[in-house]
Amino acid sequence: MTQPRISFEFFPPQTLDASFRLWETVQMLAPLKPSFASVTYGAGGTTRKLTHEAVTTIGKNYGLNVAAHLTCVDATRAETLEIAAAYAEAGVTEIVALRGDAPKGAERFTAHPEGFANSIELIEALAATGKFTLRVGAYPEPHPEAADPLADVRWLKRKIDAGASSAITQFFFEAETFLRFRDACVAEGITAPIIPGILPIENWGGVKKFAQRCGTAVPQWLDDAFDHAKRDGREDLLSVALCTELCDTLLSEGVEDLHFYTLNRPHLTREVCHALGVVPEVALQNVA
Repeated sequence: MTQPRISFEFFPPQTLDASFRLWETVQMLAPLKPSFASVTYGAGGTTRKLTHEAVTTIGKNYGLNVAAHLTCVDATRAETLEIAAAYAEAGVTEIVALRGDAPKGAERFTAHPEGFANSIELIEALAATGKFTLRVGAYPEPHPEAADPLADVRWLKRKIDAGASSAITQFFFEAETFLRFRDACVAEGITAPIIPGILPIENWGGVKKFAQRCGTAVPQWLDDAFDHAKRDGREDLLSVALCTELCDTLLSEGVEDLHFYTLNRPHLTREVCHALGVVPEVALQNVA
């Protein structure tokens, strides 16, 4: 099995307890030497300042290549580009450019009257600055707003053509879901890397609800497996085993990069990485 390149997603903290959890997560996972770490951006721009602080602090204190999420939600073009300029000034060279979800209480995304109408407009504006490497989101299963199964693939092609260099997918539960999407992207002429988003399952009930909201199919066998594991007190063991198997299958199919959604809870992610042969360099030296 080829050792993959890995990356992680973190949340900016909104409370003191959450802050401690973020730094524990970064400290635990930074030794695995990720190719980059991304920091999310709250719905409606609610964590705009917190995201900036987390991005710059992680980059400065832990030496990680940090990619800042940036969305089109609830901001003018000028405000959004001002945020991007502040990142560039702070030495941040990567941005995950997203349309963003609807603000809390709204049913769907509505563009700000003076803002970017969609992710493509945002990508084009950021690319024009020449200051960033741009990553974008991708949906291996139809986005809830997609007109048809191929709409997401065609939209991704437009985002790549607008200036993005790679894409990170929404999480999924079966390897075939990603592999079918990758084949569809190749057929559409997409040559940029598509990185699968991997979610180690910390809380099956919560993950299942989130999956249903974002259009991720929940296999019955997986629901049954966690139902049995919960009764036996083996949920974490099942989660690590299933996530490792998913990653192993993807690697055997030529995938080279894995992006882990940590939810600022690092233990399962670290265990999966260790199972895949990704261990801290110090540990490798000790073995030698």
